Amino acid sequence: MSNHYQFLEDKRIDSLTKANAIQNYRKAWNAFRKVHATGVPKFHRKSYHWRYQTNCQYPGQKTALLTNGTVCFLDNSHVKVPKIGLLRVAGSQARLLKRICETRIGTVTLTKDSADRFFLSMQLASDESFVKVSKATHGHVGIDLNTDNFLTDSEGNIVPNPRYYRTIKGKLAKEQRILSRRQQRAKKEHHSLRDSKNYQKQRLLVAKLHAKVMNQRHNFLQQISTALIKNHDLVVAEELRSKNLLKNHALALSISDVGWRTFLGMLAYKAKLYGRQFITINPRNTTQTCRDCGFVMGTNGTDKLTLDDRNWTCPNCGIHHIRDWNAAKNILDKGIAKLA
Repeated sequence: MSNHYQFLEDKRIDSLTKANAIQNYRKAWNAFRKVHATGVPKFHRKSYHWRYQTNCQYPGQKTALLTNGTVCFLDNSHVKVPKIGLLRVAGSQARLLKRICETRIGTVTLTKDSADRFFLSMQLASDESFVKVSKATHGHVGIDLNTDNFLTDSEGNIVPNPRYYRTIKGKLAKEQRILSRRQQRAKKEHHSLRDSKNYQKQRLLVAKLHAKVMNQRHNFLQQISTALIKNHDLVVAEELRSKNLLKNHALALSISDVGWRTFLGMLAYKAKLYGRQFITINPRNTTQTCRDCGFVMGTNGTDKLTLDDRNWTCPNCGIHHIRDWNAAKNILDKGIAKLA
C-alpha cells in the first residue's frame, strides 16, 4: 500500500496509522456483508475534516498506566504522541490521572473538525470502574419526549425545549448567503476555493456557528441524561424511530433540532455505566389512553387527540389530564409491565 500511495512513505506518519486504516477497511466490508443496511461503505475523502488513528503500546512495561506508554500524559496539560510529539490538551484528564489503579490506553484518535478544532480521544481499559456507582434510589420514572417541551416525566416535571438551532437560524442563513456569494466569485475568477482567503474565512465562520449549536445541544443532552440515570433505578422511554418521524416535513426541523435519538443513546450507555435500568417501549396509544380508566381516544365514536390538544378530559371517567404528563405515566406503566 505504501508503494502505491507514495505519501504514506513520509517519515512523519506513524506505522500503526496504516495498520488501523487496513483494519477499519476490513471491518467496514465485513459489516456490510452481514448487515446490508446503509449500502456500501463510504470511505474518507479529501475534506476539511481530518482524522487518523494510532495505538498505545507498552514495550518492556510490567504495568500499563496513563503515564508510561508510547502515548502518555506528561502532566495535566501535556500528552506525548508518536511522531507528532508533545501536545497541549485541555479536558477531564486530571480526574483520570488521580487514579492509582492500572489503566491501559488502547486506540488513540486525533481529529480536526471543519471549524479547525483539534480533538484527541482515547479508548481506556481498567479493572476498576471509571465512575462511582451510587446506591439504588428505588425511583422509577417514565419520560415522554415531545417538541413542545423537551420532555415531561411521570412525576410532572417539565424540561423546556431550548431550540438551539432555531435561535441561530437567521444569523446562520445570512452568513451562508455571504459564503455562497464568495464561492461564486472565486469560481468566476477561476481561483481555487482552498486558496481563496475570503472564502475560507467565511467558511470557518459558518462552521463555527454549526459547531456552537452542536456543542450547546450535546451539553444539554448530557446534563439531562446524567441527572435522570443517577436519580432513578428505572428509566422508561418510548422507542422513537427518528428516520420515520423525519418524513413529516412539518415537524422535521423541530425533531432534528431536539436530538431524541442521541438522547436515548446516552440514556442506554449511562444506565450500564451507573448500574441502572433503561428500557424502551412501543409508543402505541401512550398519548391517547386515559391512565385512570384505560379508555382509548379514537374509539367508541370519539376523536383522536391532535398535537394542539395539550389538555383533555376523558369522556369515559371524566378525569382531566395534562396530555404529556398522562403519556409519561402510561409509558412508565408499560415499562414496569414489560419488566414483569
